[in-house]
Amino acid sequence: MSANPRKDFEDRRRRVMEATALHEPDRVPVIPVMEAFPIYYGGGTVREILADYRAGEAWFDKFFADFKPDLGWDPVMFYPARFLEIIGLTWLRWPGKHIDEPNGMYQFIEGEYMKADEYGEAAFDPTQFMLQRWFPRSFSNLTGLAKLSFRNAMWAGYMGTISAFGDPEVKATLARCMEAADLINEWFAYLDRYRRKMEEQFGIPLAYANSAFAPFDMVGDTMRGTEAVLIDMLERPNELLAYIDKVAEFALQDQIRAATATGRPWVWFWLHKGGDEFMSDAQYARFYWPSLKRYVEGLVAAGLTPVLYCEGRYNTRLKYLRELPRGKVICDFEYIDMARAKKELGDVACIAGNVPNVLLSHGSRQEVVDCTRRLIDTCAPGGGFMLDTGALVDDAKPENLMAIFETAETYGRK
Repeated sequence: MSANPRKDFEDRRRRVMEATALHEPDRVPVIPVMEAFPIYYGGGTVREILADYRAGEAWFDKFFADFKPDLGWDPVMFYPARFLEIIGLTWLRWPGKHIDEPNGMYQFIEGEYMKADEYGEAAFDPTQFMLQRWFPRSFSNLTGLAKLSFRNAMWAGYMGTISAFGDPEVKATLARCMEAADLINEWFAYLDRYRRKMEEQFGIPLAYANSAFAPFDMVGDTMRGTEAVLIDMLERPNELLAYIDKVAEFALQDQIRAATATGRPWVWFWLHKGGDEFMSDAQYARFYWPSLKRYVEGLVAAGLTPVLYCEGRYNTRLKYLRELPRGKVICDFEYIDMARAKKELGDVACIAGNVPNVLLSHGSRQEVVDCTRRLIDTCAPGGGFMLDTGALVDDAKPENLMAIFETAETYGRK
């Protein structure tokens, strides 16, 4: 626990906000995104925390007491397994049900949860499509939703709408929804309590107001699937673009409402398919960047701070990122020459990264210290830099992860 949590909280928040605004704070902020590492570090397993989320509290307490990041992650990535089982989630595998290894992380199973010939239907009425098509395909225990429709409920149409609730399959689905809702709302309440504990007892700001995705990824991840959406760029480009625009519109509206309600500024974009590996520069310029740029600009206009978590290689994307609002966005990189990123982007956006995760798992402590010092030497002068790992942290030698924090404290001060 912190001796002066309010001061520590304000110092850490100010440090991050100053770096975001392209200033040089008192020291380089350290903001690694934690996934399973606090569980491993505390002596637990992923299977245990999925079975009982309260079991993980002591493990996360130990992590925050020892490491003290400038932005922290609560146990939000570890959903209650019972909730997933009740709804019958089809596109995720997890320890305790499908994965034998107790410390294995989720495995995502892609599929075409929206068919290639359904773009028109989905764009015409997104809510109806999600209710009758996407939900029943994504959740095997909620198939009764396919029998519900509110679209033609005007005048006497409401009678047919209401009568559908008497269908046995619909009743069973709604019963499962209510059971699942009780569980997930209990979890949400627990997370809210733990976030207050992070801030009020440890003095650590929660890293996020909400999570977001590029509109292209929203279509490609859990609707069309990677292979299908990449093919759609060639075979159905106009339908894909029209649907991306539709998704971007309601995503921005919903995100502003959800994120501003938290009182926290940071909205983390997990950019899955925008890297150099997935599409050409011309495809990125046409399919990925325009809607993402509008989304980011809309959040900035609402007073929020987008964090672009650039997964994969972003070497050819820097010229697009220069179009971001100056001093309002954080670009967090996995694989990139940080010297080049500082040179080409440092006067526009705060950059963050990118101690390689493989170094944390298999390197020596001194190698991590040397890597961290190089990043500070290269990126910290003039401001607009934060230290992060290359990817979410699961497996890591504790002494190697600690080396980032200690080096920032001793070498990263102004």
